[in-house]
Amino acid sequence: MSDTYEIDGANGGADEAEAPETGTLPLDAWHRARGGRMVEFAGYWMPVQYEGIIAEHTWTRESAGLFDVSHMGQLYISGEGVEVALEAVLPIDLSTLKPYALRYSLLLDDEGGILDDLMVTRWNEGFYLVVNGATKWDDIGHLREALPDAVNINHLEDSALLALQGPQAFAALNRVVSGENPLSALTFMKGGQFKLAGVDAWISRSGYTGEDGFEIAIPAEAAAEVADLLCAQPEVKPIGLGARDSLRLEAGLPLYGHDLSPETSPVEADLAFGINKRRRTEGGFPGAERILAELANGAPRKRVGLKLEGRQAVREGAAVFAGNEQVGVLTSGGFSPTLNHPIAMAYVAAAHIAPGTALEIELRGKRLPAVVVPMPFVPHRYHR
Repeated sequence: MSDTYEIDGANGGADEAEAPETGTLPLDAWHRARGGRMVEFAGYWMPVQYEGIIAEHTWTRESAGLFDVSHMGQLYISGEGVEVALEAVLPIDLSTLKPYALRYSLLLDDEGGILDDLMVTRWNEGFYLVVNGATKWDDIGHLREALPDAVNINHLEDSALLALQGPQAFAALNRVVSGENPLSALTFMKGGQFKLAGVDAWISRSGYTGEDGFEIAIPAEAAAEVADLLCAQPEVKPIGLGARDSLRLEAGLPLYGHDLSPETSPVEADLAFGINKRRRTEGGFPGAERILAELANGAPRKRVGLKLEGRQAVREGAAVFAGNEQVGVLTSGGFSPTLNHPIAMAYVAAAHIAPGTALEIELRGKRLPAVVVPMPFVPHRYHR
């Protein structure tokens, strides 16, 4: 989840616009000391790779990778009437969300366009939200405007967030974590309070790779110690943004700012599961009129998976054709290290979304054959 980073400019006059200074995360020096190649992403310096994207991708699929996702926004929403107030902003049924359970949701505009996708957890008397890094300031502003004054929004700026992902993630983390309840009590989309390297840690069994794994929120000042502890386990290596993107693409998971935007609705994005049954009946959330109509009658286009022949990867923005007619546009694409062929996601007109439909993708004036396939491209291995 995360994405584009806007630069504010001055209007008129002779002064040139200055880009805001790129931020650093708590583990900035840690990444550099381990050979991380740093790039600007979502307003921060972040590691794109260490030893190579394919090697890191494969390691995560086979063992366990540690990702720094501290650029994400962590928010705690609380106060009088918080549940009703938050339900008016999100298309979620919070009454069925149990303590320390996570649920995927969406921040929508009044036309049903997606402003962000996020995770919601019930924490004691309030709700813990994790939002995308590139949109977190806009999200906070939107929530402040939409929620009543009695509801508090606490931005947990002093908290770092790590993701430990892969089939050996449990074995590595279980060796070093402690708590009132065992780590094995956590199943997919459940969380709890633990101790890690002597500090309090909020740990949820969740992630963005399609693999089993955990997201770990800790005090920022303890991030390096926790990262050292985890990477001292033989199953664990640090992994950069490049492999994070190829892993989420294989898992069929959309990325905000690419596969999701205010121009896309949850139904078009194939995220209707984020609109709970009661909300589909009652409505009462932003964009409900459009979204409920699309649920009932179908959307004009849908996000689909595409499998390509050969080895030539295609990228965001490429046109998708059925014969001579353009029927869609690519939003994510790349070479799949696991499947050993190119894959992509695209928004395609509803008449051409059935699995097995033959399409073509335009690349530098040439047409590459592609076929619509179900997602995920690589089966999820969540621990349910």
